Amino acid sequence: MIAVLDYGSQYCHLVARRIRSLGVYAEIFPNKTTAAELRAKRVEGIILSGGPSSVYDNGAPTVDKAIFSLGIPVLGLCYGHQLIAHALGGKVVQSSREYGKETFAATGKSQLLKRLDKKEQVWMSHGDSVVTLPQGFMAAGKTQGCKIAAYANDARRIYGLQFHPEVQHTVHGMRILENFLNICSCRRNYTIKGIDGKLAAEIKAKVGNGAVIMGVSGGVDSLVASALIKAATPKIYCVFVDHGIIRKGEAEYVKKLYEKLGFRHYYYADASQTFYKRLKGVTDPEQKRRIIGNTFIEVFENKVKELKAKHGEIKFLGQGTIYPDRIESAKASKAASVIKTHHNVGGLPAKMKLKLVEPLKDLYKDEVRELGTMIGLPRDALMRHPFPGPGLAVRIVGEITAERIGIVQEADLIFTEELRKSGQYDKVWQAFAALLPVKAVGVMGDSRSYGYIIALRAVTSVDGMTADWAKLPYDMLEKAASRIVKQVRGVTRVVYDVTQKPPATIEYE
Repeated sequence: MIAVLDYGSQYCHLVARRIRSLGVYAEIFPNKTTAAELRAKRVEGIILSGGPSSVYDNGAPTVDKAIFSLGIPVLGLCYGHQLIAHALGGKVVQSSREYGKETFAATGKSQLLKRLDKKEQVWMSHGDSVVTLPQGFMAAGKTQGCKIAAYANDARRIYGLQFHPEVQHTVHGMRILENFLNICSCRRNYTIKGIDGKLAAEIKAKVGNGAVIMGVSGGVDSLVASALIKAATPKIYCVFVDHGIIRKGEAEYVKKLYEKLGFRHYYYADASQTFYKRLKGVTDPEQKRRIIGNTFIEVFENKVKELKAKHGEIKFLGQGTIYPDRIESAKASKAASVIKTHHNVGGLPAKMKLKLVEPLKDLYKDEVRELGTMIGLPRDALMRHPFPGPGLAVRIVGEITAERIGIVQEADLIFTEELRKSGQYDKVWQAFAALLPVKAVGVMGDSRSYGYIIALRAVTSVDGMTADWAKLPYDMLEKAASRIVKQVRGVTRVVYDVTQKPPATIEYE
């Protein structure tokens, strides 16, 4: 087993996910875990994750120094890289920031960096740097803005990387992690095969003979979660809540999908007016998410009362929550910084009558799709682009109005149609149209026009934790922009978003 000590990084669970994908079991532990506890667990390697703190801050999370005397290989990533250097006598200072893609050049030979090219694309996200190394350590690599982007002590098998090898945009990051596993002499015998049975058993153990009201959206996560719950109990009642901020034609699509897959109990709840009323005048994105999360639960609890007469008591609420939702809402780690509150995690009310059933809460999107394939769900449904639970509310920057919803629905439909026509839809992770809270002057029919700006966003990713903007064909973008301006009343300009995640998030709010 590889132990991953959690210092609050948005990528902490992703580190464990990558290690598992290489065939070695990985488990996340609190950063206060002692050397004695790790020795008792018989771990074969230790990874210190990144995090939002600075090592020189008062109260910054630290590490049991005895870990470095266990004789077990240790790898520090980002904050972990800085923490090891700091704990062993090196120096860390505030430095110029590096976010996104950087070019890494090896400056010294190390077992950790075997099989890498002289120059490598890596993914950075830091504002502090190691400037002095502890005794016995050598600098192993640098970037333009970071002179010690990697260090090594091969004799003690202790290493540090300022960049993130676990993310997809560090091109040969998996080679580095594989090198670390080789240093640890790990056997490759971990597999996801059979996890469907394990999760179904866990659901059955929690629910027993009870009933589950399942929130479904047509997205991949709720689809796979509902299929798992259905395998564990026949008492599953699927409810599609229409909050009025959904894609055009979505309600009809979801109804047909669940009927086709044999779900006996499917219900539609039109709560659009309630959501519109509560979101009126609200512009703060976190407030939007909390309102939506609380109102969702209220709608489900009312639906439970309605269904009680027909189906009996329902005590459980099923959700398609996945690990990135919990990470970004800072629910996975006390050391984490809140990126955005997901309506189904941080947006939930403090007190709930229903108990949550979230079988996918420790999985990533790529794992969820793999699991969905494993249990026989249709590929076209599994490969749909992710759609946020708060819907178009997080794609309309600022106040939500009926006019703005209509504009985004039409623009998004056109963009999706052009992606499919050009064969680009399956080549990107996610793509959508968003409405910006500003207007721009245009010319239509020789007359001055003044309308909204639509931002088109398409990204490539695997797990949603990092993303790069998709290099879509210019002619395809031109067709989409031209159609949107011509066909969507109230729009005078279309722009294309070329920002990576980080520093941006995929959605706008």
